[in-house]
Amino acid sequence: MADFNLNRRKFIQSTSAVLTLSALQAKGLAFTRQNKNMRVGLIGTGWYGKSDLFRLMQVHDIDVVALCDVDSRHLQEAGRLISERQISRKVPKLYNDYRKMLAENQLDLVLIGTPDHWHARQAIDAMRSGAHLYLQKPVSIDVLEGEAILRTARKYNKKVQVGTQRRSTAHLIDAKNRILDQGLLGKISHVEMCCYYHMRKNGNPPLETIPDFLDYEMWTGPAPLRPYDGLPHGGWWRTFMEYGNGITGDMGMHMFDTVRWLLQLKWPKKISATGGIYVQKEGKSNIADTQTAVFEYDDLNCIWQHRTWGTPADPEYPWAFIIYGDKGTLKGSVMKYEFIPVGKGERIGMDVVFEKEKFPADLNEPGIELHTAPATRQHMLNLLSAIKNDHLPVADIEEGHISTASCILANLSMLLNRPLVYDPIKKICVDDPEATKLLRRTYRAPWQHPFLG
Repeated sequence: MADFNLNRRKFIQSTSAVLTLSALQAKGLAFTRQNKNMRVGLIGTGWYGKSDLFRLMQVHDIDVVALCDVDSRHLQEAGRLISERQISRKVPKLYNDYRKMLAENQLDLVLIGTPDHWHARQAIDAMRSGAHLYLQKPVSIDVLEGEAILRTARKYNKKVQVGTQRRSTAHLIDAKNRILDQGLLGKISHVEMCCYYHMRKNGNPPLETIPDFLDYEMWTGPAPLRPYDGLPHGGWWRTFMEYGNGITGDMGMHMFDTVRWLLQLKWPKKISATGGIYVQKEGKSNIADTQTAVFEYDDLNCIWQHRTWGTPADPEYPWAFIIYGDKGTLKGSVMKYEFIPVGKGERIGMDVVFEKEKFPADLNEPGIELHTAPATRQHMLNLLSAIKNDHLPVADIEEGHISTASCILANLSMLLNRPLVYDPIKKICVDDPEATKLLRRTYRAPWQHPFLG
C-alpha cells in the first residue's frame, strides 16, 4: 500500500477533477455577476438546511427573503446568522407555516431541509408557487410521492436538484472520468455498498410536555402523530419509520445513487431485501439495525448492507461502494477512491478535495461537514446553471426519485418477505396488489397525499 499513499496536495494540483472544479467555479462566478437578486427561501432551518443555504450564499449573490421552521428557536437563530452573511445585512421574514411563506413571497428558489415525511408536500407546493428547488434526499417517504414530485417538476418546468452531492464530489468525478469512462474495470457484474456507522438512535425517553417554542402538530404534518417524547431534532426522528425510510433510505440511497450515476443505471429489474431489528431491541426505534438489499440488473447485482452494531468489514470504508470488474476493482467513499487493477497494472486514487484556504469561513461554522462543503457548492452552481440555461441538473428529480424509490421498495420487500418488480409506467408492483397498495402511505387528516392531486 505504500505506493498508494499519494501526496494529496501534489495530486490535487495536477488532477483533472480539480480542473473541472475550477471550471465550474468560474462559471458560477460569471453566473453571479449576471444574475443578481435571486429571491430565495428556506424551509427547515435546522443543521443541514442552514448548511445548504450557507453553501449557496458562498457561490452566488442571493437575497434570502424568507425562512420557515416550526421551532421558533431554530428560526430566530437562522435569521440572525443569515443576516450576518447577507450583503444587505437584512433579516429574512420568518414564518411558522411554509404555505404562508410561499403565498406571501415570490420566490425564485426554495431550499427544503425538513424531515423526510415533509419533502413531497412542500416540494410540490413550492413548485406550484413558481419556485425552483434544492431538495434534500430522500425525495419522498413513499414511492408515489416521488412520482408526484417528478410529475409536477415536468409540468411546471422547474429545476429540482436533489441533495445527492456525490455527483458533484471532485474525487468521485475523477473516478468516473479516469476509471469508469475509460473502461479500466472491464466487464462489471457485481457491486457492494455498505454503511456500518452506529447511527441508529435508540432509547426509551419518557413522554414530555411539548415546549412552547415547538409547533409539534405542524412538525408532524401528514405523518402519524407520535406521543411527544422529546425534541425530534438531532436525528431522533430518523429512528422511526413514521418519518423516514430507515438507514437504507438514508445512507443507502446516497451510495446507490452514486453507483447508478457512475454506471449509468436506471430502474432495477427486481428488488429484494431481508433484515430487521436483530440486536438493538431495547429501545423505541423501529428502523432496521441490520439489512441486506439486492438491486438486480442484467448480468449485474448491486448489493446493499448495513449494520448499526459490530465492526465495519473494512475500517477504511465504513460507508462506501465497491465496484467489481473483470479487470479491476474500484473502492469509493466520501473521503477517497482507489482503483486496484487485476495483475500488475497501475493503482490510481484520489482523496477528498477540501477548500479550507478558499473558504476559510468553513472552519468556524459549527457542525459543518468540511469534506462535503465543496461538493455542495458545486451542486448549487450546477443548479444555478440549470435554471439559467434550461438544462436538467446533475441530480435531477428523476434520478433522485429512482434512487429513493428503489430503497423504499427494498424496505417493502423486507416487510413482505418477497422480491418486488416495480413498473414506473403503470406505477404498480407487477403481479402484487398487496405491495402496490403500499406504494402510497396514508396521510393524516387534513393533509392530502400529492399523488391524488
